[in-house]
Amino acid sequence: MTTTVAVIAAGEMGCSIGERLRRHGARVLTSLAHRSAATVERATRAGMIDADDDAIAAADFILSIVPPKDAMALAQRFQGPLRRSSKKAVYVDCNAVSVETVASIEKVVAVSGARFVDGSIIGAPGRQDQTGPTFHLAGEMAADVATLAALGLRVQSTGGPVGAASALKMAYAGFNKGLTALAAAMALAATRAGAANALREELAYSQPQLLAHIGRSLPDMYPKAHRWEFEMREVAAFAGEDLATAQILEGIADLYLQLAKDWNAERRDTRAIDDFLAAK
Repeated sequence: MTTTVAVIAAGEMGCSIGERLRRHGARVLTSLAHRSAATVERATRAGMIDADDDAIAAADFILSIVPPKDAMALAQRFQGPLRRSSKKAVYVDCNAVSVETVASIEKVVAVSGARFVDGSIIGAPGRQDQTGPTFHLAGEMAADVATLAALGLRVQSTGGPVGAASALKMAYAGFNKGLTALAAAMALAATRAGAANALREELAYSQPQLLAHIGRSLPDMYPKAHRWEFEMREVAAFAGEDLATAQILEGIADLYLQLAKDWNAERRDTRAIDDFLAAK
């Protein structure tokens, strides 16, 4: 029998995952109501099928792949359709949210009778000739999602309870996006102080791999900064009782908010970073 997987939503990651699943034999649903023409075109190219909420609730799996701030709202949206469905899907929350947030999402899904898996995605969407990102899964029902490995996804179990996959994502995001934020902050500070060229030259000499890394990660961050702001606040919540660490992470979130506003306005900060990276 063909496995039906609903991927919500049809963003860059969702469409990449949807196309990979379809190429490996799955029937892939999504929701395109009120989405832009560009999103509809992207989902169509990926072979994803537009469906209403009741049809999505009857899928074998529902993969929630949305901006972190929308993760709870999506679970609440599907609570009713999942409750009405005679076939109970496996609901996999794949979003970058804190352990506390994913526990709250699990409670919403549990009311519907659907099965819940805590998941996280680490890695870029990738081309179809690549392995793609890794799905890390946690919870009692994680074994049920082994089917997805046969449909082209790289799946690994954390071996822990609900929250373990989200904890992994929070720690990884704090490390990865924290490094990008620190690079942006120091590039801007050095620029204001007239030391941008000297800093870049020193990095090129003593830290060439780091310079190459931020040369890729900083420009890639600009259009994503608005999403990363909320994600870093979730990471700050994950840090919990460690007040000093939480304050650092909240400061990073504030920086991403600043960069997001700059990207959507004058782009003075992002141009300064580009100039820093391009300096010879």
